[in-house]
Amino acid sequence: MRSAKDFFRPLAVGAPAPVREVPFRPSRMIHFFDPSNEKMAAKVPSIAPKVDVLLGNLEDAVSADRKEAARAGLVATAKTQDFGDTQLWTRINSLDSPWALDDLLTLVAEIGHKLDVVMVPKVEGAEDIHYVDRLLAQLEAKARIERPILVHAILETATGVANVEEIAGASPRMQGISLGPADLAASRRMKTTRVGGGHPGYLVREDPKDPGMELPRLTFQQDLWHYTIARMVDACAAHGILPYYGPFGDIKDTTACEDQFRNAFLLGCVGAWSLHPGQIDIAKRVFSPAPADVAWARRVIDAMGDGTGAVMIDGKMQDDATVKQCHVVVELAEALAARDPELAEAYAAAYKEQEHNR
Repeated sequence: MRSAKDFFRPLAVGAPAPVREVPFRPSRMIHFFDPSNEKMAAKVPSIAPKVDVLLGNLEDAVSADRKEAARAGLVATAKTQDFGDTQLWTRINSLDSPWALDDLLTLVAEIGHKLDVVMVPKVEGAEDIHYVDRLLAQLEAKARIERPILVHAILETATGVANVEEIAGASPRMQGISLGPADLAASRRMKTTRVGGGHPGYLVREDPKDPGMELPRLTFQQDLWHYTIARMVDACAAHGILPYYGPFGDIKDTTACEDQFRNAFLLGCVGAWSLHPGQIDIAKRVFSPAPADVAWARRVIDAMGDGTGAVMIDGKMQDDATVKQCHVVVELAEALAARDPELAEAYAAAYKEQEHNR
């Protein structure tokens, strides 16, 4: 057993010191692109300024005969593109594949100084993170990387969900965890072929209005992913890392996509994947607190002073618990406003209007 004192020591001589707190940078949308697709890669300069995270995908959706092209394409894109405030991530191939090792060897050596996060698919336990952790430290030392590359795990198997707490706390490199609904559904033998979202067969039905009559009964579609997202959020919160909803596969159903993203946001997720440019604005809208909510949160914080006791505002009791909730909203809004001038203006206008109406 390693001493707790060793947890924040580099795992290789010459590697950068591990982070002690995950830096919170806006990551409302993790936008995927296929670096092996020249047309898609050519759009990176125009897409990058619009997203919080740009992710070069090397795994699913990249065919076996295009893996090396995708890896080379990501290297070329990173070397020629100035990403500004946009984070650069990659999703490597799964650890049981023949490509994962070369993904890490190549990317850290070639573009490690630009790479913020490595997303690891199909993580099933802390041992997967330990392997990547040690390897990254060795590669960082060899490439003389000055700050650690963080790690993001995807929950895509029943075993991974069962071990989510130990995954979340496996390494100081852990940046966050995403839900991977499609592979997880297959692992659980769920009877759905959808990539995220609900299912019309997963529902509750109201009781009969009159047992003696066949009257219509209302039905309410339920969320297949509620339990898993909530468990993932708790594990992430307990270990100071960030939870994300994953992909929503029905690109044309923007309404259901927004609903799913909002459910995840309300449960505590900080962002979601965007697989198509049309989902970028949805994620941006959903994972940014509404200006009216931010203005209200600021009002509560102002009224609570040192954050103790209780006050009544517009007939509603506010106490130390609610002011903590308000700080979550305001801190997120401030981080987003620093990156998004339009959002900053909207937040300021809403607060000004609220103060004027008081």
